[in-house]
Formats: sequence, structure tokens, C-alpha cells
Amino acid sequence: MRKFLALFVTCWLVLTPSLKAAEAIIVVANTSDKSLQLNRLQVRNLFMGGALPYDLDAIALPPENQTRVLFNTKVVGLTESRIQSYWAQMRFTGRKKAPREFSNEQSMLEYLINNAGAVGYLPEGISVPNELTVLYTVR
Repeated sequence: MRKFLALFVTCWLVLTPSLKAAEAIIVVANTSDKSLQLNRLQVRNLFMGGALPYDLDAIALPPENQTRVLFNTKVVGLTESRIQSYWAQMRFTGRKKAPREFSNEQSMLEYLINNAGAVGYLPEGISVPNELTVLYTVR
């Protein structure tokens, strides 16, 4: 029993820092203005269809993606079901369109690199190419 307890404690100590790093989210954009920074409210507005003084186009991951769940929790502040309800209402009334979705972080990253003005969120540990600018980080 002591061996299992020691193994559990060792695994917990080793994995805890990497789990915390995986919970950090970065918002990156393909923009020519490398000094551009956004605050949490601006990022939330961008991904919920609000107006910003910048020409940026938000893109998202699918609802079941863990990075999206963290982004919704830490930045948007709404559950996935409330976000889906909001976008259904916006589509029905014809006022706004939900951000375009990509199947995973790698396809989102490729789209960001190739499309000026695109903005997406990624886990902090991912390698960000020089073409992209980190606009916001949340831990």
C-alpha cells in the first residue's frame, strides 16, 4: 500500500506543473501591428461578435475541445450551452455570425498564419510562429 501511495504522490508532484501550464490560454492574431494588446473584455467582445476598433476576425475551436472550454470559462465567462444559445439567437435574428470553427489547434494555427486579421486562441505551450502576435494571455 505504501508503494502505491508513494507512486501516486510522485506522479502528482511531477504532473501538477505541466497541468497548470496546459491551463493557460493565449490569444494570437495575424496582424501587422506587433504592439497590439487586448484586455479580457476586448477579447470577450471580439469572440462574442461585439465591436472593436480593430479589423480582426475571430475563429474558434469546436465545442468539445478542451482549449475552447478553458477559453469560455476564463475569458468569455459563459458555459458552452449559454454560448450556443446566444449564437442561435443571433443567427435567428440575422444580427451576427458565430466565429468560424476549426477541428483542432493545428488547423487553427495554419489558418492564422495564412490569413491576415485572423484571431484565435491556443494553449500557452504551443509554439507561436513569428508571423503571429500574442494579444492576450490568461492563466
